[in-house]
Amino acid sequence: MIIVLRPDCTDAQRQHLFEKIEELGFRYDISQGEKRTLVGLIGEEDKLRDAPLRAIPGVEDVMSVLKPFKLASREFQHDDSCFDLGHGVRVGAGHLMMIGGPCAIEGEEVLFEIGRAVKAAGANVLRGGAFKPRTSPYSYQGMGEEGLKILRRAGDELKMPVVTEVMDPRRVELVNRYTDIFQIGARNMQNFNLLNEVGQTNRPVLLKRGMSATVQDLLMSAEYILSNGNKQVILCERGVKSFDPSTRNLLDLAAIPNVHGLSHLPIIVDPSHATGRPDLIPAMAIAAVAAGADGVHIEVHNCPEKAMSDGPQALLPEQYTGVMEELRKVAEVLGRTIPVAGAEEN
Repeated sequence: MIIVLRPDCTDAQRQHLFEKIEELGFRYDISQGEKRTLVGLIGEEDKLRDAPLRAIPGVEDVMSVLKPFKLASREFQHDDSCFDLGHGVRVGAGHLMMIGGPCAIEGEEVLFEIGRAVKAAGANVLRGGAFKPRTSPYSYQGMGEEGLKILRRAGDELKMPVVTEVMDPRRVELVNRYTDIFQIGARNMQNFNLLNEVGQTNRPVLLKRGMSATVQDLLMSAEYILSNGNKQVILCERGVKSFDPSTRNLLDLAAIPNVHGLSHLPIIVDPSHATGRPDLIPAMAIAAVAAGADGVHIEVHNCPEKAMSDGPQALLPEQYTGVMEELRKVAEVLGRTIPVAGAEEN
């Protein structure tokens, strides 16, 4: 349910409305537009069917939201969301988030070398995993807190926001000390306890689509974060499972305009996990931006054959540089910008 306030609604009338909403057992979220203020009610809409909300002073209209994802919907917020990621980097509303870096943090020297290379190429967010969800319990699981410290030092020195994965609700506080952006991986897209925890922080959250999740499933997971008060959710299409073994996953490029039609949240694409093949990553990255993606997430390693995680799908720094050159051309044609990390701080 969405309540539209009158343009002349007073502070006292707003407060009375909010008190009434809470009396009914609902929570609310406010979207302040240029001409109208919308109040989204969080809860089961059927319970409001007979509530006389239109009779409350200051209320202009009451609209039912048929979609189950209320706060993520275009009905709740018509304009595209745009989030500040730090170091002069924004995502959404025409600003592209370009993530580059290794799958896993392997040590300070390696991360700094890769970080310098991707920033020089045009990346504006540095990635690196300190806690790694692996199919096998015997595979490399990451450096933990020491890896987070290295990532933080790299981000500070290179003047780039950093993103890393959080897998466990019990580690949200720890990861929050070091990262600029939480990543929720595909395997945890429906880990609702984890979504609730990151929803109670003020950090942007990069939410990856689950391996067998529908677009609505993805938006419903975003709704968990939004309903806890954190409005900074960035969606990520990273491919879904298919019957074709020639690629790691099936990249759903249609999800980009599909999400933009349904939601105000930005959506980026991860062609590294979607294809698993370096020869396909450049074409899919370019296609993603052309389709309207708000950014691209690409794994880069200076020596993929020695990488401790996902080396076969990583681009070399020089290959990443070539991809970024093409992406800048596409962005320019579409009238979109790739913010330069740290430009305002130099």
